[in-house]
Amino acid sequence: MIKRALVVGLGSIGRRHLRLLRAAMPDADIRVLRHSGCDAPIDHADGCFDRIEAACGFAPELAVIASPAPFHLATAQVLAEAGSHLLVEKPVANSAEGVAELIALCAARGLVFQVGYNLRFLETLQVFRDALAEGRIGAVQTVRCEIGQYLPSWRPDSDYRATVSAQRALGGGVLLELSHELDMLRWVFGEVDWLAAWTGRQGAFEIDVEDCAMLQMGFTAGPVAQLGMDFLRRDTTRVCVAIGADGSLCWDAVASRVTQFDPHSGLWTELLAARPDRDFSYRSQIKTFLAAIAGRQGDLAAQGADGLAVMHLIDAARRSDAQHGQRITLGEIT
Repeated sequence: MIKRALVVGLGSIGRRHLRLLRAAMPDADIRVLRHSGCDAPIDHADGCFDRIEAACGFAPELAVIASPAPFHLATAQVLAEAGSHLLVEKPVANSAEGVAELIALCAARGLVFQVGYNLRFLETLQVFRDALAEGRIGAVQTVRCEIGQYLPSWRPDSDYRATVSAQRALGGGVLLELSHELDMLRWVFGEVDWLAAWTGRQGAFEIDVEDCAMLQMGFTAGPVAQLGMDFLRRDTTRVCVAIGADGSLCWDAVASRVTQFDPHSGLWTELLAARPDRDFSYRSQIKTFLAAIAGRQGDLAAQGADGLAVMHLIDAARRSDAQHGQRITLGEIT
């Protein structure tokens, strides 16, 4: 049983993790590490540290790292050396550099290293993945995937210009902030062989990061994919369509449903419609994290190696964009 836990960072995602950790471990001593604000009471927390040395002195058995991406690795390294199991929010870092060393450290210490790609816990995505594996639409040939949401509406109580998403120094931009889609595509369709990308700013936002990206990918299993990512869409969209030899399959995360097109009837039919609450996938993620620590490892958790694989995709996209969309073979950078 976990007696001491730490949450690093107290933005919106850090507060969510803190609240759900408290629900999962009502009797644990849960504390927060943040740069300032430790003088005020924090809901669901038993205390607060403003220095990592003090947090390590607390000897947390697990740590949830929810600070901005550029600070993940340095904090995770110190906490792993202190013996903490790690749940690191996505993306695991702002580049692949240093991630392999953290994975090796956790492995050497026997520590769980989970990355916060919580889409894997959605029942609709699991049904989508399983239906493809079962061959319901035959061999998958192409994939169309799109994720878009209007940046100022993400956090309506905050000035979007001051958020992590809008600032390069804090790990903003669509490639990092919307990297859920990259993990999803790897989890569903397998390893990526090559990638070509364009990124840029098409909106009128006051930001210093890309607000959209267009990626093409080829998977080692054969399919090719197009992925559009943006901060621009007023009609929030998260959809992936797999086009197969015998029909099409669509995962719509916003509508929370999976549908299949039958070419013989010419009709779309619903395989699943679900209405999970907003905490469901995060709660499942924490449950799996705790089970892994207890030695009951499940197969739906993104591990450190998955986080590193996504960073390789992001680094490849950056390299391709810098080379005017040139195709990058993943083996060249991993």
